[in-house]
Amino acid sequence: MELCRATSFSWTHTISTSLHVPQPFSRLETRRIRVWCGSDQTKKDQMIVSITGATGFIGRRLVQRLYSDNHSVRVLTRSRSNAELIFPVKDFPGIVIAEEPEWAECIQGSNGVVNLAGMPISTRWSSEIKKEIKQSRVRVTSKIVGLINDSPNEVRPKVLVSATAVGYYGTSETQAFDEQSPSGNDYLAEVCREWEATALKVNKDVKLALIRIGVVLGKDGGALAKMVPLFMMFAGGPLGSGNQWFSWIHLDDIVSLIYEALTNPSYKGVINGTAPNPVRLAEMCEHLGNVMGRPSWLPVPDFALKAVLGEGATVVLEGQRVVPSRAKELGFPFKYPYVKDAIKAILS
Repeated sequence: MELCRATSFSWTHTISTSLHVPQPFSRLETRRIRVWCGSDQTKKDQMIVSITGATGFIGRRLVQRLYSDNHSVRVLTRSRSNAELIFPVKDFPGIVIAEEPEWAECIQGSNGVVNLAGMPISTRWSSEIKKEIKQSRVRVTSKIVGLINDSPNEVRPKVLVSATAVGYYGTSETQAFDEQSPSGNDYLAEVCREWEATALKVNKDVKLALIRIGVVLGKDGGALAKMVPLFMMFAGGPLGSGNQWFSWIHLDDIVSLIYEALTNPSYKGVINGTAPNPVRLAEMCEHLGNVMGRPSWLPVPDFALKAVLGEGATVVLEGQRVVPSRAKELGFPFKYPYVKDAIKAILS
């Protein structure tokens, strides 16, 4: 599409169409505005999406995907300076970056909201860290739901896509879990139950998709970023016994699933964000070692992992086999259904 005009206004919107002219806002700083010429269908299909957790591993790729498709993106952050480092204006002109006092104005008029915020769990747990892991998810989700519910009907978002995790199901070496499976009884299951219960308080007129996300594999973060250095030092191998299940998904697929939940009315309720072929961790490590040309036979003992992660080590030492039954029913096109192909694509 041809870029027709670029100028600046004291508005929060990035205008991607002349059909939806936003109202001026008082508190947000001046932002660059992009006005695009395009077909009526293009204008009709364009979205305004507000995102929490946009600076995280999944959020960064989601913002890039939406932005490349000419949707308007509003980054809801607690640190403008951090967000501006990740989304510099020279690379992302027109993206709105808003701190908490400005979230309400961003959410009002958005077509959809994606809630990805939460403190990473891959760290050594203490009682304070465990408290923060839960509160970081529940607090932000509660705030987002409250802002959506308080929005006037005419500017209320139509869709909320809220992340949760496969930790909901607890752990097992023998049982398979799908969206109908009951919740587990450990700490992460408790976190996920409260996290989801908070999202479920959203206005009944708003479509809610709860994406229970597995271990996300990608080049610039997530689990592989921690595993690759071990293999580079010829110390890579299964963590613990290697018999535990590893429910994974490629970064591109989880972003596509979230994207689909924003745009497709059928994608609602609980959807497992995992690839259709979970593997034992030993198999995952074997594929990683083969692709990298490194040995993968020497396991990392339980006590070593617990020394680093403490109670948090149970996430990888016990594992769970989660299958995406709902995504398969909906016909979601997984780009990477097999972990071998996912690893090759990431490390090539």
